[in-house]
Amino acid sequence: MDVTTLYSIGELSRRTGLSVRTIRFYSDSGVVAPTTRSPAGYRLYDRDALLRLELLRTLRELGLDLATIQRVLDRELSVAEVAAAHADAVDVKIRVLQLRRSVLRVVAGRGSSPEETHLMHRLTQLSAEERRRLIDDFVDGTFGGLDSTHGGLDSTRGGVDGTFGGVDGTFGAVDADPAAVSMVRAATPDLPDDPSDEQVAAWVELIELVGDEDFRARMRRTTGHRAAGCPLDIETVADGQPMELARQRVSEAMESGIAPDSDRGAPVIDDLVRRFAEVYARTPDTEFRDWMARQFEEAHDPRVDRYWRLVWIVNGWQVVPNLVPVYGWLVQALRSPAHDGRP
Repeated sequence: MDVTTLYSIGELSRRTGLSVRTIRFYSDSGVVAPTTRSPAGYRLYDRDALLRLELLRTLRELGLDLATIQRVLDRELSVAEVAAAHADAVDVKIRVLQLRRSVLRVVAGRGSSPEETHLMHRLTQLSAEERRRLIDDFVDGTFGGLDSTHGGLDSTRGGVDGTFGGVDGTFGAVDADPAAVSMVRAATPDLPDDPSDEQVAAWVELIELVGDEDFRARMRRTTGHRAAGCPLDIETVADGQPMELARQRVSEAMESGIAPDSDRGAPVIDDLVRRFAEVYARTPDTEFRDWMARQFEEAHDPRVDRYWRLVWIVNGWQVVPNLVPVYGWLVQALRSPAHDGRP
């Protein structure tokens, strides 16, 4: 192309795809000034103006504002500098949109009310520090330690906005068992910046859970029992070998989707009952099954198990087999009428 070639606004429009009105606006704004004018007074533009318009259109389509584009065209900023900054801004927008999408899907799946929808939106908009404070309040309120009168995000009401009964521990705390507190704090749930739909749903459910006073009492009792170094009597039998086998077999059954009261679950529990009965020199009958169920019920609480499952989901952790809550499965299998009285 001849560098001395001049183009009218109409020709620029055909080459760039921009409307005549848009080009005239850019020209009037001084972003792409005319190179000269024809004898009749019409604006004419050279090849450099054409290239500026093409770059301008590209940057506008990428979302840059006109003032920034002007600085790029005037070489006050490089395209690379602007692209890097804009890419970061786009990343933030993408995360916000992904989060909104996840909340909407959770709302659709749960059939949430307007109030619950608003609350879910607020919960997912919390900063990392605010999310951490919610969990700290839960731990302090459950196990004691820090003075819980500071409340949650709103010190006048406790919790996020009081809806959950306050994540502020005002119902009273007990002396903390250091091991229990360490165990819970070490697994602090933290919603990532770009959570999946499953993580958003788990986060909302988890916050509802930790704000419930009854759950805190269950968590305090169960976690305190486990973390204080008080294993169940049945766990200490024969150096714990039957218990280790039970964890392995039940974990495999759970991963395979085998229900504790199903026909597929019967051989698993039958074998475990037989092995424990051999260690105790007992008959693997209904009475022994009932005794085993009572043993495992001592440290099992479905809501506490659910808490840990939600923590794994929110944090995106791989399920560790040794930490899979096997007690619930064992208790259900041992209590199942379909398995009762099996030899």
